[in-house]
Amino acid sequence: MGTPWSADPYSDALRTGRGPLYLRRPDGWLLPLDVERWCARADAVDREVLGRCEGTVLDVGCGPGRLVAELAARGRPALGIDVSEAAVAHTVRLGGQALHRSVFEPLPGEGRWDTALLIDGNVGIGGDPAALLSRMCHVLTPDGLLIAETVPDVDVDERVDVHVVRVTGAHDGAGDVGPAFPWARLGTPALLRHATRAGWRPDGQWATGGRSFVALRNRRSLRTRSSAEPPNSTAVISSQRDRKSSPERPVADL
Repeated sequence: MGTPWSADPYSDALRTGRGPLYLRRPDGWLLPLDVERWCARADAVDREVLGRCEGTVLDVGCGPGRLVAELAARGRPALGIDVSEAAVAHTVRLGGQALHRSVFEPLPGEGRWDTALLIDGNVGIGGDPAALLSRMCHVLTPDGLLIAETVPDVDVDERVDVHVVRVTGAHDGAGDVGPAFPWARLGTPALLRHATRAGWRPDGQWATGGRSFVALRNRRSLRTRSSAEPPNSTAVISSQRDRKSSPERPVADL
């Protein structure tokens, strides 16, 4: 099995900044991916989200980097991570800082990030919301802020294997197909149910511009921290420099 988001057709779409690109379920249903918006600068809805961020910000699944670049322009310490090399390269070109990394791998500054973002459907990463929310508890500070985008207007709670598809033919789904990988789709009620079970405290929810969001507070106390020290950020960053498209750009020491 290939690595999702790291091979065509997703990488090609990011390089051109254009779709049409979809997630395709086994039953053939297609979910459009908004490549053009992702590759543009942050819009008004994005800026409202970023205005709620606190302290240092980790953008999980940063994609082509519009949010990280906007945070950098505001002087906010921010880092994007993504499993797509093309996404990391695009983020760096926009002026943001990013690492080629999965959220389930060791990260710089674990346990010291003030805010984490799961935007553009990234609450679906790994296809297991409970595992992802548990992981985010240990990435953020105690009482840290998690902002997640949810599927608007419906109470969907779906876990399924999908493919990234770039449609090139006359029939739906005809075109370039990436490898299968697990994904999840959550509406706001479903995310709140998972978050409550994982020990998160709801801290707000809102909808604007046809998109919906949830803010959660990390209830992990200092007493529940692992006895293991968090990974040394400098060492982790150094180990990744050969994987970044612009290695001369240092990542903030967080």
